[in-house]
Amino acid sequence: MAKRSFFVTGTDTGVGKTIVSAAILEAAKAAGKRTLAMKPVASGCDQTPEGLRNEDALMLQAAMTETLPYETINPIALEPAIAPHVAAQQVGKQVTAQRIVGFCRGMQIRPADLMLIEGAGGWRVPLNDRETYAVVAGELRLPVILVVPLKLGCINHAMLTAEAVRADGLSVAGWVGNRPEEQVMNCEKDTLNYLSTHLNAPCLGVLPWLDGVDHAAKPAVLSRYMNIAPLIEN
Repeated sequence: MAKRSFFVTGTDTGVGKTIVSAAILEAAKAAGKRTLAMKPVASGCDQTPEGLRNEDALMLQAAMTETLPYETINPIALEPAIAPHVAAQQVGKQVTAQRIVGFCRGMQIRPADLMLIEGAGGWRVPLNDRETYAVVAGELRLPVILVVPLKLGCINHAMLTAEAVRADGLSVAGWVGNRPEEQVMNCEKDTLNYLSTHLNAPCLGVLPWLDGVDHAAKPAVLSRYMNIAPLIEN
């Protein structure tokens, strides 16, 4: 059984949840840990000879140490590149929190030191008309890793997300600052200082913008900027 499991969320969509998750997995691998990862629901999948495949899920598959079929890592693959609940409606599928929880628990029984479950979008992204992805993390009782894009407005979004996570009865295990573009935001140091002081959770890393690095190689490079001790130490 996975010794420690975490749910990875972001302040919004497109903030770098996957690259952060993959960097954590690479850092854990370098520390000699066995790792597992899932992206249970992925929209924007491509048709391939092997079936629907999602770029983010494939990155997680490459970064984790254990060898598993793609369908175990991404059991709900949706082709439309839109919000998961809309994508599911368009292809005539029903996505429920309980179904996702079942897939995640099936993964959790596998032996590993660290397991990451990557959500979709932000904390309150809908799964259907009644449930959000937050229900999944709540049912699994998982501590949350928060990905914060270092750009204007990120303090407000990070504080609101952390507040919502805690209001749902879960803890914020740590946060990662991710630079989403080449130009560094104005007053980045002040922003990082505020987040470090007020999020009440350890900073697991501040990831730079990488230019000229192959996409597949980025997780290994970014792993050098991660401090995963709070995630793997008892």
